[in-house]
Amino acid sequence: MKIQGRMFIWLSVFILIMAIVYGVWSKEPAGTTALFLAFGLSVMIGFYLGFTARRVDAGAQDDKEADVADDAGELGFFSPHSWQPLMLGFGGAVAFLSIAIGWWLIYFAAPFIVVGIFGWVFEYYHGENRTQ
Repeated sequence: MKIQGRMFIWLSVFILIMAIVYGVWSKEPAGTTALFLAFGLSVMIGFYLGFTARRVDAGAQDDKEADVADDAGELGFFSPHSWQPLMLGFGGAVAFLSIAIGWWLIYFAAPFIVVGIFGWVFEYYHGENRTQ
């Protein structure tokens, strides 16, 4: 994680220089503000990665002699059969459709969104997959 932190810090230095150059040359406040905000975000990510790298063990990416296989392993648990994203997708589509048609349509989308969120969160608290 050390290398990622350094990369973001160097990226933030580059963005800061470009923000100053862009601000001086263009005198355009929106783009200059966006570049300064990008600088701030890059500093936050770089600081977080550097801060975390000091507290965890060195990963394979920090070892110059490491192979690609050294970083392999379990990435996490992903539900193979969940229907909740479909419910959330339908609710989200109807909710965004309500912007074009009318705000009253959001009342029909809200139950799908709420049921989809609760179903997704509590999916492994009941039924045959309760122990996973």
